[in-house]
Amino acid sequence: MRRLRTRSLFVLSLLILSLFPVSLYARPFVLFLTQEDLKDATNSPDDSSDPTQHDSAEWDEFGDTDSYKSDEELDPGSWRPIFEPDSSAADPGSEADAHYYSGVSKMVKAMSSGEVSLMDQAAEEIEAAVAVGHPHARSVLGYLHGAGQMRERNKAKAFMYHYFAADGGNMQSRMALAYTYFKQEMYEKAVKLYSELAEVAVNSFLISKDSPVIEPVRIHNGAEENKEALRKSRGEEDEDFQILEYQAQKGNAVAMSKIGLFYYFGLRGLRRDHAKALSWFLKAVEKGEPRSMELLGEIYARGAGVERNYTKALEWLTLASKQQLYSAYNGMGYLYVKGYGVEKKNYTKAKEYFEKAAENNEAGGHYNLGVMYFKGIGVKRDVKLACKYFIVAANAGQPKAFYQLAKMFHTGVGLKKNLATATALYKLVAERGPWSSLSRWALESYLKGDVGKAFLLYSRMAELGYEVAQSNAAWILDKYGEHSMCMGESGFCTDAERHQRAHSLWWQASEQGNEHAALLIGDAYYYGRGTERDYDRAADAYMHARSQSNAQAMFNLGYMYEHGQGLPLDLHLAKRYYDQALENDPAAKLPVTLALASLWIRRNYEDGFLVHVIDSLPEFYPKVEAWVENVLLEEGNATILTLFVCLLTVLYLRERQRRHAAAAAAAAPAPAAEMLAPVHPNEHVAPAPN
Repeated sequence: MRRLRTRSLFVLSLLILSLFPVSLYARPFVLFLTQEDLKDATNSPDDSSDPTQHDSAEWDEFGDTDSYKSDEELDPGSWRPIFEPDSSAADPGSEADAHYYSGVSKMVKAMSSGEVSLMDQAAEEIEAAVAVGHPHARSVLGYLHGAGQMRERNKAKAFMYHYFAADGGNMQSRMALAYTYFKQEMYEKAVKLYSELAEVAVNSFLISKDSPVIEPVRIHNGAEENKEALRKSRGEEDEDFQILEYQAQKGNAVAMSKIGLFYYFGLRGLRRDHAKALSWFLKAVEKGEPRSMELLGEIYARGAGVERNYTKALEWLTLASKQQLYSAYNGMGYLYVKGYGVEKKNYTKAKEYFEKAAENNEAGGHYNLGVMYFKGIGVKRDVKLACKYFIVAANAGQPKAFYQLAKMFHTGVGLKKNLATATALYKLVAERGPWSSLSRWALESYLKGDVGKAFLLYSRMAELGYEVAQSNAAWILDKYGEHSMCMGESGFCTDAERHQRAHSLWWQASEQGNEHAALLIGDAYYYGRGTERDYDRAADAYMHARSQSNAQAMFNLGYMYEHGQGLPLDLHLAKRYYDQALENDPAAKLPVTLALASLWIRRNYEDGFLVHVIDSLPEFYPKVEAWVENVLLEEGNATILTLFVCLLTVLYLRERQRRHAAAAAAAAPAPAAEMLAPVHPNEHVAPAPN
């Protein structure tokens, strides 16, 4: 393969990298690489250092399938035995483990049934396990104190329990701590934790291609339920899946491969089932389906659900590559780099395979070439060229490339040291770790109508820093109210506790770029919902949503400038924001037109009667709204009002009919006199002449 030109690396003044598909209302991750970042990379003293200087386990991005671990091993203390009881997770081996899993199980059941006493028992069992030093129980107790769920809401205690749980190996507590440091911009501490978590996540990725993105599903699209996304996540009940399954049963190889993929990774709302996946892959390869061949190569290389066999892995990957599935070359190159399933390591052959993948636009090929040049494996070490390859792979969405770029920003090797950027990149990768299974279980619970269980799982994920989970948990609280099964410090949440918790969750989501959350936070401060009224904070929140091109936020800012609420009175800026709202959303034409009319009246008749009428509308409207809701819409009154309207309608129609009849009679022509004259019985009419 012709070497990519190093010089072109420095032509770039701006690079936009996005790892995950953009979620509704969520801001995509955008990374700006300036020439200064790249220039510093050129002058980095590490570039000319010994090629073996970074040749350590820390920088071995090819990984090692011999050290392959299951999700249960990568995420100790996971709730998988409760939500996937038929999984390979080991049974509790100690009394503390028994208390821990019993407590978590009771907590889950309590959130489903709404039994406060059961939740209290759960908390007591968790505390019993904590008393003997159980690290995973400490993690759950940290969650309970952080949320104020059957225990005192105390952030200091929550932090302490998470700290010791993380020290004991609990990965979810490490996520919670890392997110806490990240929010406080304590990047020295956050980057250390996120780098460890991202490394665990990377160890679960595939060797030949990128693992499918199992992204948390946003269960709402603003004020309404996200029905389309939920429909696609109903697993075997989904009509599309049933059609796909029918096609597979009729012998469609592509359908077989897709179903196998869904079961292997637990996609589209399906429960993970490696046995079913393997069965479908084997059926598909009988018909020559290349993707199934590649995945069988992955399975045998990892020993995931089968006995590890590198020779079989190479055979399946080779068969897939012969059918022009270019991502399979990455797996083949990996085996030659490691010397697995072949006579000996062969870096030259590995490089050839990686180049074939890269030439055919496979992100993994670019990434693997980047690793070879960065470490000097079979080639002369070239950090600048390695950086170029990583950037190309990252732009194609390769998460391992993001991980590598994060390390470069972290260490200052190849790129200018930047801990804030490194932390953000590590966080993106870490959120794809095995603990993301919480999202799958939460969605499954929600689809089954178990809102309380879904809220518990989304709340747990929210604590770990997942923006989608923060948004989902807050939406459940607002949408379902007391039916959300929200538990407070001493029982079901009071209205104040529920509003406060929803406010906190929306605020966290808004800080991570959720414009709908920022808008709701602005409304909460503006109207004093769940918090004290604060126009200054409302304006800040609306500004945050406006920066993401939210038309409603622009309109609200225009109104606040027009009335001097939280912002200086400025009619010119008010008009500018009203105009921007219309530019961003044509549906805003009517409210913007009315607002501009109000602005014109205010500008030309500053102290006039109309201005006072306009200013009184915000106070008058809630009274009318309350009267309609409390009087007209009250069940009994609504029935009486309906009957009264019907009666008036009948009377009106009858009166209208009577008037029409009278008008028709008055308009009829008078009959001729002759026709009206009576004929005398003795009179004879003369016959007409013949």
